Amino acid sequence: MTFVQGPVRVRVPATSANLGPGFDTLGLALDLHDELEAEVAASGLLVEIGGYGDGEVPLDERHLVVRAMRATFERLGKQPSGLRLSCTNVIPHARGLGSSSAAIVGGVWLARELVAGGRLLLDDAALLDLAAQLEGHPDNVAPALLGGFVISGQDADGSFWAVPGSVDPRIGAVVLVPGSPVSTEAARGLLPADVPHADAAANAGRAALLVAALAGHPEELLRATEDRLHQQYRRPAMPESLALVEALRADGVPAVISGAGPTVLALTDGPGSVTTSELLARCPDGWDARALAISATGAVVVH
Repeated sequence: MTFVQGPVRVRVPATSANLGPGFDTLGLALDLHDELEAEVAASGLLVEIGGYGDGEVPLDERHLVVRAMRATFERLGKQPSGLRLSCTNVIPHARGLGSSSAAIVGGVWLARELVAGGRLLLDDAALLDLAAQLEGHPDNVAPALLGGFVISGQDADGSFWAVPGSVDPRIGAVVLVPGSPVSTEAARGLLPADVPHADAAANAGRAALLVAALAGHPEELLRATEDRLHQQYRRPAMPESLALVEALRADGVPAVISGAGPTVLALTDGPGSVTTSELLARCPDGWDARALAISATGAVVVH
C-alpha cells in the first residue's frame, strides 16, 4: 500500500438529524460546509484549526479528525509516518448541526483519499459503516457522506445501512442557533429508558409521513415533524429552544430541535420566501439565524 503525494482537500456538509419523529434514523444535509486538507508527512503530526474550535479542540492525536483518519488507516492496513491536517470549520460546535459527524466523515474520507487506490480498498458502504461506528449511530454521518435526505439504521449484526430519500426542491431550511452549546451526551442522558407504546406508534406514523412530505408533499410537513419520543424530555437542557419550537409550531411552522440541540430547525418552502424572511426575523437576541438550502451532495473532494 502506498500513499499519494501532496495534499487532499475535502468539503463536508452540516447535518440535522431526527427531524422531529425520526430519532436516530432520519437526517438531512445542509448547505453549510467545513473544509479539511491533509497530506502525508515524513514524520510527526501538525494540526491547524480555523473557525469553530480554534483554541478549544486538542491539536494532537485526540483531535476527532485525526482519530477518524487513524481508524481508517488501520482498516486499510498501514499508518503513515507523519500527517499534516488543516481544518476550516464553519459548522458550529455542540449545537446539533453535526459538527462531530462532519469531522469523522472528513477524517475517514481524507484518509481513504490519501491511500493510492483507497476507493477500491474501502468502498462507500464500508466508509459509512466505519464512520457510524466511530460516531455511534448513522443519522448524521449518513447525510454527511451521501448528501440530501437519508434514512439510516443498524441491523442486528451491528452493521449500518443508509438509503437516500427525495427532497422536494421547494423545501429549504432556517436554522436558529443559540449562543450556548449543549453536549450530545447531556441531551441523551435526559432520555428515558422506556416510552409509552402510544408515543412510539405515533412517531412511527409521523416518521413515515415525513418521508412522503419531504419527497413532494410539503403541505404535510407540520404534521409530519411532530415528535413524542425525545424533544420534550430534553427541555431541562434547552428550555428556550423548546419554547421557540412550540411558538413556531403554534404559528404553523414545521419546527423541530436539530439533532441533540439546542439549534432549532424550521423547514420552509425555499430560500427567499416570505416564510423564510419571517423566520429570520424571529431569531432571539444573541442567537444566529441562517437560511440554508438542502445540500444535495455529501462529502466531496475539492480540487
